[in-house]
Formats: sequence, C-alpha cells, structure tokens
Amino acid sequence: MRKSNFIMEERGFFISFEGSEGSGKTTQISRIAERFEKEGFEVVVTREPGGTDIGESIRHLLKHDSSAKLMFPETELLLFAAARAQLVREVIVPAIDAGKIVLSDRFLDSTTVYQGVARQISSGPVQTINNFAAGDLMPDLTVILDIPTEMGMTRIKHRASDLPDRMEEESVEFYEQVRKGYLLLADSLPERFVVVNGVDEREVVEQHIWDELRFRFS
Repeated sequence: MRKSNFIMEERGFFISFEGSEGSGKTTQISRIAERFEKEGFEVVVTREPGGTDIGESIRHLLKHDSSAKLMFPETELLLFAAARAQLVREVIVPAIDAGKIVLSDRFLDSTTVYQGVARQISSGPVQTINNFAAGDLMPDLTVILDIPTEMGMTRIKHRASDLPDRMEEESVEFYEQVRKGYLLLADSLPERFVVVNGVDEREVVEQHIWDELRFRFS
C-alpha cells in the first residue's frame, strides 16, 4: 500500500459538503471518496436528510410528498433535525469511532442557512435544535461549493433524471439568501470552512478540494 499523505489518529475524519442546489456537491463527494480510498482509507458517504431508513422516509416527506406543500418552516426545521439525530447516532459517530472518513452531503449548516437565514426562523431556536440533534458532533471541515444563484437554478433545470423537488422549486431570491448565508458562515468560522469556486471544471474543483484537505489534515 502506498504511503498516505494524511496523518490518521484512531478517530476518523468528518467532512461535510454544503452549497446551494446545483452546486455539484454529489459529484465532488464521489470524486473525493475515490481519492481517499486510493489512499487506503475506509470511506462512508452519506447525505442529509437521509442516510438511514428513518432519514430516507423523512427525506421523501420533506422533498417529494404532496402534503409537504402545506409544511410550515418550523415543521421543516424539526423534520430535518430528526433525520440528523438518527444519522449522527446510527451512522456518523460509529464510523468516526472506527477510524473511517465520513463524507456527508449537507449537515447542520444547511439548517442554519436554509431554515434560519432563508426561511427567517430566529437563530436562537435553530441553534438550540441543531445542537440537540447533533449532540457534540461537528465536522472537522466543511467544504462550501459556491456558484452564482442563476447557474445553480439552470443546472437544476437541466438535470435529466429527476423532477425538481420541493426545495429546488424555491425562488431565485430564496437561493440568493442561501448563498449569502453560507458565505457569512464561512467568514465567521474560517478554521472550519473552506469556500471553493464551483464554477470551474469538475477536475479543477476536485483538485482544489483535495489540496485543501491535504493542507488541513496532513
């Protein structure tokens, strides 16, 4: 086995990926997971909401069930938190304790931005609920893939496989607030966040993320 560029203790790494719809998170997570596996690490890839049987049921309710059109922001907040509470305890913490690398498509920062900033729920309840759902767990690093809002909306429209879900049907103004929220978070916590330009070619974005991971964890 080749020598890894990463220094690994008994505990694994937890890396979350954030960004607006269409920012390329899923693509980059797959590419980074493959890179880690080539370094000899065990990798667990998961997503929010989802990642467990309970979480996937909540995901369907939040994104695809027809009744979700009547959902209030407070209900949405609590459902996302419920899915996260299950994911943390069933998947993420056991994997980290086993020395694995966990790559998650979204985590609690999505709630801070989507429900707190864009839905304008008071920051106090959002933070309290986030902390309760996640316990003491925070990502070791959060990668924000930043793209112009209009580009994200265009990418959603050109997806070949799925119809837009409830979250993807939000307005341009909503996603402008989402983007601003992520950039404000990154500015406030530079030790945890790294912002990557998601406009570049996939290979360029991947290399930028990988270089940042090697810098942070080696």
